[in-house]
Amino acid sequence: MRAAAQAVGTAVDVDPGVDADAGIRSLEDIRRIEAAPYAQFMPHADVLDALEDAALRHAGRPAITFIRSADPSVPPARWTHAQMVAQVRRAARAFTALCGDAQPRVAFLLPAIPEAYFTLWGAEAAGVACPINYLLGEAHIAELIDAAQVNVLVALGPHPELDIWSRVPGLRGRCKSLAHVIAVGCEQDTQIGQGKEDALHFDALLAAQSDAPLQRPRAPDAHRIAALFHTGGTTGRPKLAQHTHGNQLHAAWGAACMYGTTENDVVLNGFPLFHVAGSFVYGLSTLLAGGEVVLPTLLGLRNTAFMQAYWRFVALHRVTLLAAVPTVMSTLLGVPLKGEDLSRVRCLLTGGSPLPSDLADAFEQRLGIAVRNILGMTECGGVIAIEPAGAPRVAGSVGWPLPFTRVRVADEGGVALAAGDESPEGILQIQGPNVGPGYTDADNNTGVLVDGGWLVTGDVGRIDAQGRVFVTGRSKDLIIRSSHNIDPVVIEDALMAHPDVLLAAAVGAPDEYAGEVPVAYVSLRPGRTVGSDELAAFAQARIPERPAYPKAIFVLDALPVTAIGKLYKPTLRAMAIRWVVQDRLAQNGLADRVQVDVRAEGKGLVVHCTLAEEEIACHHSAALDDIDTAAQVRKLLGVFALTCRVGTAQGAGA
Repeated sequence: MRAAAQAVGTAVDVDPGVDADAGIRSLEDIRRIEAAPYAQFMPHADVLDALEDAALRHAGRPAITFIRSADPSVPPARWTHAQMVAQVRRAARAFTALCGDAQPRVAFLLPAIPEAYFTLWGAEAAGVACPINYLLGEAHIAELIDAAQVNVLVALGPHPELDIWSRVPGLRGRCKSLAHVIAVGCEQDTQIGQGKEDALHFDALLAAQSDAPLQRPRAPDAHRIAALFHTGGTTGRPKLAQHTHGNQLHAAWGAACMYGTTENDVVLNGFPLFHVAGSFVYGLSTLLAGGEVVLPTLLGLRNTAFMQAYWRFVALHRVTLLAAVPTVMSTLLGVPLKGEDLSRVRCLLTGGSPLPSDLADAFEQRLGIAVRNILGMTECGGVIAIEPAGAPRVAGSVGWPLPFTRVRVADEGGVALAAGDESPEGILQIQGPNVGPGYTDADNNTGVLVDGGWLVTGDVGRIDAQGRVFVTGRSKDLIIRSSHNIDPVVIEDALMAHPDVLLAAAVGAPDEYAGEVPVAYVSLRPGRTVGSDELAAFAQARIPERPAYPKAIFVLDALPVTAIGKLYKPTLRAMAIRWVVQDRLAQNGLADRVQVDVRAEGKGLVVHCTLAEEEIACHHSAALDDIDTAAQVRKLLGVFALTCRVGTAQGAGA
């Protein structure tokens, strides 16, 4: 496989994963780990203590490398494990000094740059971290800051590539608990005053602190709250999931074991740290193993110039692990190789949105790089189950649960179902040291934490006889666009504010690049005739984040409801799937030849494509055309994470 990975543009036969360096390779390996005391798996109860231990063992090895420019000739900035921990200590001391007797509660609006890592771990050492998506609107960010009772804000200062700082004056005015603002990336003499007082400079603030080991007044406690991560939901209110130190350490070390991560690994991680995958699944996991995290410029994987030179950077930094959502995987398939040596790359790690099997197959065949999937959730440190790098990939699987983590399937009444190849689908529930204590607003825990600590994921799935977890759908309303969680209530409330709208509902439509995109359905008040374009413009002005803008808005005479008048979204999801499938068929000249139906089967939706016999009969060889058309349809729909069946009008196909 290593030699094949160097070939340019050549399809190769690979058996990815069998030569991974170390780690878990089978369910038996997981059971052996679980047979020993938990302390052998995770001996630490505090994130900084774990990082300190890694720094002692790997002091001089690189920990964080920041690619400063998309020009490969520009030298990167680099911190060893010892230097990184020194910066984390300084950050913790700085936050403590600013807050005095109050607990530091530190929010940050930062892209995936080294200062974000120092801030996250420093805030957790001193108090509580609150990473916030810097793409959100000012009002939404202010709600999160207020809900988390933040007293320190760290934000990227004025920067020509990414404007975050323009929201800071408004946040200062809105947020009463906010006492201190720290600017990252500004020289000491840069004018960044915002009316109340001059903001502090991150580098100068840290430079004034000692990098000696912290003398903390309390013993490490795995149950102490380390961070609050905002997540989507169905309430429309700020929703903050609590993480303990133990949650984060379990998730991170579990991921390291599943990936076989060692001090020799280099992961290219463009995920921002407000995303649990960037923080723990790919970030902390690599650092605990003594490996190196490479950060791809301030704009990350949204940097077009960097993406065009992606493989050159992979070779230059001797990367062994790639981290990317399926959207980025699709992009990378279009980035040409120019003779780069990819022989060190042993795996691409993905998750955050459904992974089409055809995309994984194409990536492995085109590049000779193994693809491994994941099931994660903000409420459990970012990871539930992982396909091990050292085991073969199984199509549709998200792998085995982490050691000491249990996954079960329950029916709609919450009754656990038996696992096995013929077992029915149900709602996935998890229990383990990675499961957080719930949301800051306890009302949000109702129906989410059940039966003494089982977390209801909202995902529909099954567990096979070998213990692998499969996700086949979702029962909850959350829309996931390229791993970005979107609360449909945000879209629905924006549309409902229009005076002509009677009822609105948003659902996810399948997308070959983003996994899902939001679409909306509305019904109008009697006598009103507003169009989709006007509704889109109206809603966008009221939706706080661009990823939540509906891809399409459909005006219906009436929305489907249950017998008691409640919106029935499964029908709308089926309509959204049918719309996407018919659109793709039309783009490929197949619309008149294929009939599309979307049906509920079990707990999921299945696409049935029936070939129109009268069209086939018009061709010279009907039987041959039947086969060719069916293959065309299967290939076209294979890029979606959908269950599809293709057949003729006389009989169903698979």
